Amino acid sequence: MKIKILLAEDEASLGLIIKESLENRNFTVTLCENGEIGFKTFMKYSFDVLVLDIMMPKKDGFTLAGEIRQINKEIPILFLTAMSRTEDVIKGFKIGCNDYIKKPFSIEELIVRIISLSNRSQQIAKKIILNIGKYEFNVEKQHLKYDNKIFRLTNRETSLLELLAHNKGEITERALILNTIWQNDDFFSGRSMDVFITKLRKKLNLDPTVEIINSRGRGYKLIF
Repeated sequence: MKIKILLAEDEASLGLIIKESLENRNFTVTLCENGEIGFKTFMKYSFDVLVLDIMMPKKDGFTLAGEIRQINKEIPILFLTAMSRTEDVIKGFKIGCNDYIKKPFSIEELIVRIISLSNRSQQIAKKIILNIGKYEFNVEKQHLKYDNKIFRLTNRETSLLELLAHNKGEITERALILNTIWQNDDFFSGRSMDVFITKLRKKLNLDPTVEIINSRGRGYKLIF
């Protein structure tokens, strides 16, 4: 299978060179000219690796990566940077990048790093069972298991619980949940989300250590 890459690079000539070079080596590349478009594209399509320039208009790479990490903590992120300061590199890793490469760079080095990140991601993706307290959450089969009792989950229940589980112990903003799963954050979608939260709470109530907490006006937090 081709590795699907989201490339966010505002320097048009460099972006096209990278895109064409990778596509000539059998990668699939979607090029975005700034961080704002990059985020919208990430929300719309699925990718294997994100390659993000740091210095971009409208939304820089640090901001873009931070927003993506609120939604997906596993997808590999590689920063392209002209920055050489140690503190900038540290900042990138604290935000959640997996690797970085300094400009100028060779396409061969970039390819090696992308393949390495993709292979690592595939190994992580094999871990489809998440432990939520005494529950086993099988993301692929879309069910919760408690002892010998199994609760079947809908697509939205699965997506919602997965998002909350990846943000364990942290508030997941209402707008983020709605725009990620419902694709909009209007009043009716908000009411629908609250109904799904109630359904998940009922399925998780066999373990008293597991709780979905409502942070009024902000969002929800899963603790266990």
